[in-house]
Amino acid sequence: MKNYWTLEKTNSLFDKPFLELIFEAQNIHRKYFNPLQMQISTLLSIKTGGCPEDCKYCPQSARYQKKMQKNDTNLLDMQTIIKAAEKAKLSGADRFCMGAAWKHPKKKDMPFLIKIIKKIKQMGLETCMTLGSLDKDQSEQLAKAGLDFYNHNLDTSPNFYKKIITTRTYQDRLNTLNQVRNAGIKVCSGGILGLGETVTDRKELLMQLANLNQHPESVPINMLVKTPGMPLEDTEEINTFDFIKTIAAARIMMPKSYIRLSAGRNKLTAEAQVMCFMAGVNSVFYGCKLLTTKNVEESEDRELFKKVGIITNHNINKNLINKTINKNYHSQHYDATQNNI
Repeated sequence: MKNYWTLEKTNSLFDKPFLELIFEAQNIHRKYFNPLQMQISTLLSIKTGGCPEDCKYCPQSARYQKKMQKNDTNLLDMQTIIKAAEKAKLSGADRFCMGAAWKHPKKKDMPFLIKIIKKIKQMGLETCMTLGSLDKDQSEQLAKAGLDFYNHNLDTSPNFYKKIITTRTYQDRLNTLNQVRNAGIKVCSGGILGLGETVTDRKELLMQLANLNQHPESVPINMLVKTPGMPLEDTEEINTFDFIKTIAAARIMMPKSYIRLSAGRNKLTAEAQVMCFMAGVNSVFYGCKLLTTKNVEESEDRELFKKVGIITNHNINKNLINKTINKNYHSQHYDATQNNI
């Protein structure tokens, strides 16, 4: 039965000593997931820049692009997208995510998006899109095409949100999540840490996500990537321990969700990333670029995964996993035969 998270309960969670919180998160993680397995996604910007929104963290906003490097704002052609998907699959990704810098897709864009989904599904990849707000008809069209996931982040708490974005309300975002869920598409929704928010804002973001009628299947946790010339370029950096603590809380509050370490991962040391894995992260983006921001190189990821025994869906060896994890503990906390998202 899904817990309802009040601020009092969430405060109690955040008040726990750091090591105790990580230990609890890891134990919960092991109840529902293989602790050595990492889900890999690749993200491609299929339409970059020119967005009418005013999100203060995003260099794709048309409001800030005079200060930014000019981007081609046209949709990528089908062949370019398919080649990127093929490359992603060869690199070990099992989910291909596509982002378009729109407030919402237009009617004329839908046939192209549907065709993309079908072609990539035929390649054996899961599909995810982030296209802005969706209405009921658009959600149903994407679901019928076979879209597996739709990403639409809440970004931060309802109160702090107004200081970051004014062109789309918090309720607008919740409405899109409801449309997507009702259409039968899995939900990918998380937030960004380090926007200048308080610890209470982080708690309230997690409460919003954990108190949805159904937890998001994927919860991306981003660290703000500062861009010179943007409104948030002088924002104070989030403390690494606070970042990891928020991840651990997310794992406890949404035990069956995939927690994805997303933008800003390249700013974390290898050791900090491993602590994030211990706190409950079991999904990352592969590739040197996330939309317009830098990411960890694939070679660095492969080296780190090898050092700590992480196995991806691309090369999973269940016999090795069963030998690595204590069999008694494994049988109590994780069913290796379960299907993963």
